[in-house]
Amino acid sequence: DVTEIEEEEAQAKQEEQIMKEQELSNLLHEKRYLKALGLAISLDRPHTVLTVVKAILREPEGRRHLDENIVRLRKDQKEAVLAFLVTWNTNSRNCHEAQAVLETLLRHEAPDTLLQFSGIKSAVESLLPYT
Repeated sequence: DVTEIEEEEAQAKQEEQIMKEQELSNLLHEKRYLKALGLAISLDRPHTVLTVVKAILREPEGRRHLDENIVRLRKDQKEAVLAFLVTWNTNSRNCHEAQAVLETLLRHEAPDTLLQFSGIKSAVESLLPYT
């Protein structure tokens, strides 16, 4: 019978999730946006990533801080953000944040680098009607 082991694993996963949520909340409160972005991306939480982006943009010099944070993400994290912003861009409440992140990616990434992102073709096709 492995029921008890499975329950313990599920509880450990849930506790780890709660710890990460608390860490994310602390990072946002401390305005450590790069770590907050990385954690939200690793948790695969598009809405949380959007919340972090909105928090950055509310800061004085928000666009500059957004640029600095997005540029410092790893390639796989940038790919995830690109996938998230495609969804954000379809909603008028979030389209400005999506466009700000997209502008940062387009301005700071070479076209050849962007073409190597996974899902770039579908992302561009999805962005065109709303941009």
